[in-house]
Amino acid sequence: MRAFHTPQATQPPSLFNPPRTSILPSSSLTLNPSISTSTPNNNQLIQSLCKQGNLKQAFELLFQEPNPSQRTYELLILSCAHQNSLSLAQSLHSHISENGFDQDPFLVTKLISMYSALDSLDAARKVFDKTRKRTIFVWNALFRALTLAGFGEEVLGLYRKMNRIGIPSDRFTYTYVLKACVTSECLVSLLKKGKEIHAHILRHGFEAHVHIMTTLVDMYARFGCVSHASSVFGEMPVKNVVSWSAMIACYAKNGKPFEALELFREMMVETHDSFPNSVTMVSVLQACAALAALEQGKLIHAYILRRGLDSVLPVISALITMYSRCGKLELGQLIFDKMEKRDVVSWNSLISSYGVHGFGKKALQIFQEMICQGVSPSPVTFVSVLGACSHAGLVEEGKRLFDSMHKEHGIYPSVEHYACMVDLLGRANRLEEASKIIDEMRIEPAAKVWGSLLGSCRIHCNVELAERASNRLFRLEPQSAGNYVLMADIYAEAKMWDEVKRVRKLLETRSLQKVPGRSWIEVKRKMYSFVSVDELNPQIEQIQSLLIKLSGEMKEKGYVPQTKVVLYDLEEGEKERILLGHSEKLAVAFGLINTNKGETIRITKNLRLCEDCHLFTKFISKVVNKEILVRDVNRFHHFQNGVCSCGDYW
Repeated sequence: MRAFHTPQATQPPSLFNPPRTSILPSSSLTLNPSISTSTPNNNQLIQSLCKQGNLKQAFELLFQEPNPSQRTYELLILSCAHQNSLSLAQSLHSHISENGFDQDPFLVTKLISMYSALDSLDAARKVFDKTRKRTIFVWNALFRALTLAGFGEEVLGLYRKMNRIGIPSDRFTYTYVLKACVTSECLVSLLKKGKEIHAHILRHGFEAHVHIMTTLVDMYARFGCVSHASSVFGEMPVKNVVSWSAMIACYAKNGKPFEALELFREMMVETHDSFPNSVTMVSVLQACAALAALEQGKLIHAYILRRGLDSVLPVISALITMYSRCGKLELGQLIFDKMEKRDVVSWNSLISSYGVHGFGKKALQIFQEMICQGVSPSPVTFVSVLGACSHAGLVEEGKRLFDSMHKEHGIYPSVEHYACMVDLLGRANRLEEASKIIDEMRIEPAAKVWGSLLGSCRIHCNVELAERASNRLFRLEPQSAGNYVLMADIYAEAKMWDEVKRVRKLLETRSLQKVPGRSWIEVKRKMYSFVSVDELNPQIEQIQSLLIKLSGEMKEKGYVPQTKVVLYDLEEGEKERILLGHSEKLAVAFGLINTNKGETIRITKNLRLCEDCHLFTKFISKVVNKEILVRDVNRFHHFQNGVCSCGDYW
């Protein structure tokens, strides 16, 4: 350890030049309270001790120093936070107050940040409340502390107060209050506040600040306002790698993976002075995974290796997910096996990968292996493993896991976990049990929970429970057309045509539109998108001709079109024509026309695979002897030789 010495006197001792006390090395520093050790250099020594991490010794010397400097207090505050010592922090705060520094705006900001780092928000609030001269830096310090702790609405209330008393915001203020809009649940009222702050930014001429505008993009992205985020991004005079990454992530996380990949290509062309970072690559890999774009994903993987980003844990986890979502589960497993260090996110990625492929027992095995290796499961872990149980129909195993969350791992179930349990029981046609789970929830059931119940009622055509779930959903999500469509599906299955008309009328009067079915397929490293009854594809006549031909051949082998999924009172022939126009059938036919013999067809669907498309694809895989992978919104379907890996349980 370094020893500290005071400079030696170069003049003989005299009345005006007394000899200085030599300070022992810090490792053997002892102080006798009866002997004054205060010297002009004590502040420097305290600061040096702080930098060395010798906080207790620094404190011993502090109490012998009559005139601590601002810099000394600053380093002591930082050290208390760094060493996570609340008791020393409180002692230091008292010392600062006794010496009259408690109204120093600079030290006040440091004290607020210190208490924030020590998870003592009440103490941070008290520091702020007792400060008479609150500079913008003091306000910013509290905004930051509260935002980090998730008290977004409190920040916005204080921000209004700050504006009323006429303190102008700076660039840091705007980033904190924008982040405050999304720290709590993304409520519509908070989106309105975010838009008001956006207007404030424009009014005060801060639109040229790249950091503020990037935070604004992220704020709109969190609320799912993709068009707003895109507009802000497009108008930015200067963009950096963080800005590009924020917009790519916005697309990737809001159901626009195609746009995410297009923007990434644009970034690679337009930016010459900066390169994509690990955050960028995670979002791009998520987009590849969403589209099952295997060849694109391989190119991104090669780029990651060239840039040396293959040691970054979030990137590796995203690679595992990408390969598994592209149907290459074995490559995801290989990457996981080669990892030198694994965190809980890596384990979650692997568990989820096996889950969406329907290998529930393997997912459970990996979960147990993770526990045995001393890795504590996170809330996301349980979402992944409960989802795996749901896809595989492992009801009892899922129930045991759910019960173990709090008893063995100290994790209270969230809305997502309850939604998983309702889905698990509902898929297994244990709907009354699923309903009981909802009734006994320790928290308020949210839309996800009722959505799981409604989806299960759709599978098993339980009208009574479906009506209960849909009534709740119509109140919780009045603008979600999907809930109305599901309810209409259930009524149609039950041949309750008057109710079908009533629900469809509700859709019309509320100006809601069903999310159109869309499928993607990758052929020769290019992505192609199809919507139902797509007339724009240049090969559409060839595609339709092939589908009609295949439909005829399959009918001879036992295929019966599942016309019940068409919610219109039409002739059977017209219903069959509508079914042949479904986006996944168009994508399958396009793949058959444009892929080589023996090449696997990979398709992604944005909605649940309908019963007819599932049956149709099973027959096609046998008739043309082709391996077809389809990933819908719930899971993977691996079609081969007339059989699906889901076992018709999806």
